[in-house]
Amino acid sequence: MQYTGFTGFAHALDLDEKWPVRWTTTWKFGRTRTPVTTPVRDLDRVNLRWSVPVRRFTWRTDQFHRPGLEYLMSTDRHHGFESHEEERLLLVADFAAGLVEALCQPFRLQFFAGGKVIRHTPDFLLVTESGVLLIDIRPANRIEPEDALKFAAAAEAALSAGWRYAVVAGWRQHVWTNVDALSAERRPLPDVLGTQEQLREVAAQGPLPLGELVERCRIPAIARAHAIHLLWHHHLGADLSAPFGDASLIRLPQQRDRELPR
Repeated sequence: MQYTGFTGFAHALDLDEKWPVRWTTTWKFGRTRTPVTTPVRDLDRVNLRWSVPVRRFTWRTDQFHRPGLEYLMSTDRHHGFESHEEERLLLVADFAAGLVEALCQPFRLQFFAGGKVIRHTPDFLLVTESGVLLIDIRPANRIEPEDALKFAAAAEAALSAGWRYAVVAGWRQHVWTNVDALSAERRPLPDVLGTQEQLREVAAQGPLPLGELVERCRIPAIARAHAIHLLWHHHLGADLSAPFGDASLIRLPQQRDRELPR
């Protein structure tokens, strides 16, 4: 679920004609984690390739949130997260296709509101084939007015750089369950029996329920694993607006010019 209530707080921001210069972002780069501060007007010039999290993750036995690392197929490496909600965002972004890079805690934004200096660190900057998306994550029942003000400032900064901005406030349960189920077969899967081509040939005959699709293959148990693998990599398509299961209709995607995944 996307939270949009922050738009009502934009009037509280100090957005005079010089705000893109007065507002700044602080990044860190390379192994030395050298901090670099630039005005917001230069956001689109930052070398995202070499940036590292602007703050380090911490682990303590008494802390409320649960940080960790999530492996993404899109980038072939692990990425940090600070909560279950952030972990879910990473997994969904990996599945959604088109992800090029995921930067956690990308920069610290310093902005002005009511004459006061306020700082905010967005949660993720996602570089995708269709553009850059800046994201904050906060459960809807935990969004306070001061949070909404920070989100409004982040939205203005993103807009100035030509990026999109979103606040993820939660997930519909079946959406997260579906993506979690498909992720079980996302890693490379040897296909010595040619099962993936069997699945494609059967699916080409028309949309079929998952249960029937795999039963038409020579070894249904193996076909099921490969079907889920192909669904994750978008070489088969399914309607995920409802809970995923044997009744889910499976079809070939419209574009079939990609190579089969491993």
